Amino acid sequence: MIFIRKIANRLSKKAGMSPGTLVHVGEERTAEPKITIIDYDRDNYQESIVENVEECFSYKDTPTVTWINIDGIHKVDIIEKLGKHFGLHPLVMEDIFHANQRPKMEDYDSYIYIVLKMLWFMDEADFKAEQVSIVLGNNYVLSFQEVEGDTFNNLRERIKNTKGKIRHMGSDYLAYALLDSIVDNYFIIIEQLGDMIAELEDRLIEDPSPETLQGIHDMKNELIFLRRSVWPLRELISGLERTESPIFKSSTSVFLRDVYDHTIQVADIIETYRDILSGILDIYLSSVSNKMNEVMKTLTIIATIFIPLTFVAGVYGMNFEFMPELEWKFGYLAVWIVFMLITLAMYLYFRRKKWL
Repeated sequence: MIFIRKIANRLSKKAGMSPGTLVHVGEERTAEPKITIIDYDRDNYQESIVENVEECFSYKDTPTVTWINIDGIHKVDIIEKLGKHFGLHPLVMEDIFHANQRPKMEDYDSYIYIVLKMLWFMDEADFKAEQVSIVLGNNYVLSFQEVEGDTFNNLRERIKNTKGKIRHMGSDYLAYALLDSIVDNYFIIIEQLGDMIAELEDRLIEDPSPETLQGIHDMKNELIFLRRSVWPLRELISGLERTESPIFKSSTSVFLRDVYDHTIQVADIIETYRDILSGILDIYLSSVSNKMNEVMKTLTIIATIFIPLTFVAGVYGMNFEFMPELEWKFGYLAVWIVFMLITLAMYLYFRRKKWL
């Protein structure tokens, strides 16, 4: 419910505004955006960090492949200048500023716009989700991230050290590599979640406490968020495979099918984890119910044993004058013997019935 309320509060910022209005919808940030340019071909490589967005303009029509990455989408003027120079539609720029977009792809003839979620673990128990927007042109790729830090370090090393095909391919292959890096990192997330689910099962068997129930609830919320991030990716990748845009070459479509297979695998594992968590929740409720039944059974047996003892004590606690046993020398001892015999008899009876 907190997650839904947070999204609703962000969406309310654009209520009543006209389509294409550039307003940042997401967490408020004050740091200056970081603009990184990687320009390369088979024989040359250049990487630089620029302070002014105008320095990116000259890379629009170069014969080399250019990757312009912006960390920080909260400065409207920077994205607006870059978008206007590269001919981005106002609705595309609006989606870039909207940090809660559903993963999708849109073909605008001269470029393709892609948006999806990038996930990575902040620590052992909490992962971070960040929206990544990718604009693919004939010889350039623009990527927009909410904050600095991503899963692309290995990709940058491959480009820098001429490893693999990437230096011999075009911008479409670079866009594929970005998608592949994001999707591959999903496997790390779900592997860690699998370990956490196994730990929950162990805790459940040892001691089904309220903390275990809270852990199950938190895990279900994380899987719901993962499902919302992963399931639309199937449609996104499938759309890229079917697109007739000349930007995506047939040689790259083969690699896109591999990303599609990975997306299906991730989605299937998430569904399996959801079923496992549902089973764990049922086991938790059954364990708590059985534990309560054991407690009630114990209390019932104790109460049942004391019922006849209470009856005998009540009879001889009456204040009648003529009760022959009251003046008997061994009366007190006899009552205790009766108590013990009754208790022993009822204990043996319960054991025979396997109630103990």
